Amino acid sequence: MFSPPAILETEVFAELPAEFRRPKLTEFGEINRGGQPLHSYLEGPSFDREGNLYLVDIPFGRLFRVSPEGIFSFVAEYDGEPNGLKIHKDGRIFITDHKNGLMQLDPASGTVTPLIERRRTERFKGLNDLFFAGNGDLYFTDQGQTGLQDPSGRVFRLTAAGRLELLLAGIPSPNGLVMNLEESALLVAVTRGNCIWRAPILSDGSTTKVGLFIQLSGGPGGPDGLAMDEAGNLAVAHVGFGAVWIFDRHGEPLYRIRSCAGRHMTNLAYGGPDRKTLYITESESGSILRVTLPTPGKKMFSHQA
Repeated sequence: MFSPPAILETEVFAELPAEFRRPKLTEFGEINRGGQPLHSYLEGPSFDREGNLYLVDIPFGRLFRVSPEGIFSFVAEYDGEPNGLKIHKDGRIFITDHKNGLMQLDPASGTVTPLIERRRTERFKGLNDLFFAGNGDLYFTDQGQTGLQDPSGRVFRLTAAGRLELLLAGIPSPNGLVMNLEESALLVAVTRGNCIWRAPILSDGSTTKVGLFIQLSGGPGGPDGLAMDEAGNLAVAHVGFGAVWIFDRHGEPLYRIRSCAGRHMTNLAYGGPDRKTLYITESESGSILRVTLPTPGKKMFSHQA
């Protein structure tokens, strides 16, 4: 017999200070947020080894760091639209930028430089999110303005050896992505399809028989950021719905985590000393929310020895 997911409530961990809010109409807001003036749009949460949380601000090309005590500090600003951020175990910070491609941040100087701007002389549609596998391979989504009207989004892999490979194509709005616990499959949030795809990764690195793993319903958006815990449970930020879902490894819903702020829960990351706290960017209010869960998040590549 089906059991409805348990309801969990969030609390506000930190809010973007007034000094960093810039309420104005940007091209990002005009095209992607219904023409609304935006003060910010926080995304891409990722923890370093000291417990600091790095964030991106898409429309204003800014990067922030939030201390374990919830204090915001400015890191960098550049001519771009940073959407996703992940930290390599050697300390390098990688950024998927909708405008510029794959970028790299030097946290000491605040300098942002291009890493990969084109593939075979062709620009990307608009990079969105990224994930490091345990072997150092970097997976990232190329979403652009794709959707049901144009299902041409892609997933790329940049191998640890530096080879750029096209893994998946024909996706209506690929967004967040993460590998399963065994790293035998890639899970991809397909925002405009309101679903999660599962792509088995074969021993030669290719994929076959890509399937629909979870179908969501409701909300004007769809699944955005993804995260995995040590039991193989999948956390899904459902942007526009005001919720994060936790599904078990078979796709059955365990928890619905409700926003205590706005409805734009865009992305998430496990943190805290025991990694049992899920931190969530709520972009409508410019807040970081948090909730405590029973299972620790899977250790990210940035924290591996």
